[in-house]
Amino acid sequence: MGILDEHYHDEDHVLIFDSATTHLKHADNALSARKMPKGIPKSGGNWGVEVNQVNANGKAVYSADGKVCKIKVAMSDGRFDNGTAQPLYCPPNDLHGPKGVFKGMAVILEEHKQKDPLKFTVPDYTKLKAQCGKNFDCQKDQINCCCRQILYTQPDFVGVESLLEMLCKACGYQVLFLPEFHCELNFIEQCWGFAKQLYQQFPASSKEADLE
Repeated sequence: MGILDEHYHDEDHVLIFDSATTHLKHADNALSARKMPKGIPKSGGNWGVEVNQVNANGKAVYSADGKVCKIKVAMSDGRFDNGTAQPLYCPPNDLHGPKGVFKGMAVILEEHKQKDPLKFTVPDYTKLKAQCGKNFDCQKDQINCCCRQILYTQPDFVGVESLLEMLCKACGYQVLFLPEFHCELNFIEQCWGFAKQLYQQFPASSKEADLE
């Protein structure tokens, strides 16, 4: 991006990436319902995202037994459908719990219901189970069967941006991700394809010279 900024700053650029795992990696504290508890943690406890501890230089911190130290950090805010932020941790003087304590999935959904009662129709989310079975065994086409299933389908949970996407957008660049199965756009792949086409036009041979 630095090269584009320096030499092609008058152009609009769209950066295209494949769907490699490294390209789609989210921030450690990115919004996710995967491990969220349903209720507010018990008195004196709290819930957060477990991440590797790093020092001031960004290097991992290790314990005496050689394992990477872990710490818990707060998950990033969600968003209501109108675009406003939805903090996942209790603000000061909140009726649900002390300041800074995780609200739990049920309260998060109840807050959505207050904003959009026509969309969130479950009478009481505190009485809804957290998850369908240990293996997330929701029945087909069920959308209100458990708290986790409902959150998984919400726009803010679906549209979490990757670290790469966040970086590019922060620098003013548009980003497109190719689907898993796509036509190769890399010029090297096109050269390989042309070479394969030429090879197939000649009789089959196992000679190394012919293969080259």
